[in-house]
Amino acid sequence: MKEQFTTIQSIGRTGLLERLKKFKGKVNARTVKGSGDDSAILKTKSKHLQLLTTDTYIEGVDFDPSYTPFTHFGYKMVSSAISDIYAMNGRPSHILINLAIPNSLSVEMVEQLYAGINNACEKHDIEIAGGDLTGNHTHAVFTVNVFGEVEKQKVVKRSGAKIGDAICITGDVGGALAGLRILMREKKFWEQHGDDAIQPDLEDYKYVVQRQLMPEARKDLIDKFEEHDVLPSSMIDLTQGIIHEVTELCNASELGAYLYQAALPIAIETRHVADEMQEDVDKYALYGGEDLELIFTLTEKQVEQFVELFKDFAVIGRMTPKDEGLIMQTAEGDQIAFDDLS
Repeated sequence: MKEQFTTIQSIGRTGLLERLKKFKGKVNARTVKGSGDDSAILKTKSKHLQLLTTDTYIEGVDFDPSYTPFTHFGYKMVSSAISDIYAMNGRPSHILINLAIPNSLSVEMVEQLYAGINNACEKHDIEIAGGDLTGNHTHAVFTVNVFGEVEKQKVVKRSGAKIGDAICITGDVGGALAGLRILMREKKFWEQHGDDAIQPDLEDYKYVVQRQLMPEARKDLIDKFEEHDVLPSSMIDLTQGIIHEVTELCNASELGAYLYQAALPIAIETRHVADEMQEDVDKYALYGGEDLELIFTLTEKQVEQFVELFKDFAVIGRMTPKDEGLIMQTAEGDQIAFDDLS
């Protein structure tokens, strides 16, 4: 009998992760939550839960050294990984760094990578607790393992949203994708013109390029939640676009969602890039990832109180019954249905 061969492309990343959830090894009584959220959650003997998460980055897939300085990418690696801990309302404390590096990388490049890692760790009060180093024949592969903790009564999952909760998001969205579009355009120009190419002037694109190369994990939001004893009903970090992340909240909470296109927070710099590229800026916001903003849900009463305490967030929709699906109201008042919530 011929062995079945299902291509990964046919089921996608989400479908593959769903299939892999059944492989749990020997289930441990300490596990509160395994796969399916931003971080795994383990019980401890104290009043805190332990949080574990990991991210892997492959050269040529997740980063391009031709336009990504290693110092910047080291910073971004840590920011992206610890954002998962913040999305659980937790605090990262330690990281392990695993490197598989080819001979094309120099000692200086690796030191630059670690300088960026160190900068991010110092900013977020994280210790580099070790890791592993090995060789690789072709591309560099970097893995960040993050350990953190959260008080048992304050852990926030994707699954806690209620009907009527406001869908909130920090900062602005689409900037990281706009920055990537600029960097890719400049790379293409350099490839076409070689050494004769004029050094690109990215000053006009500084904001969006920074959003791509060195995004910031939103520790400030978690600080504000703690300071004012605010507990969201659900939360997720923005790494794959608003539609994807809100779909994850809907699936986990078994609800639908109603979004307002006009409420999407988009920086003027991001709009300028989309105009220059003759592209739809709302697609940057809805489908662009790596902004590392936090999407969270609050009751209407919580929103009224929190808006006086923390200014850098916007309400972009509300949670609805599951059978209503995921709907977005356009700026013109029309409705767009995103039917597939799988």
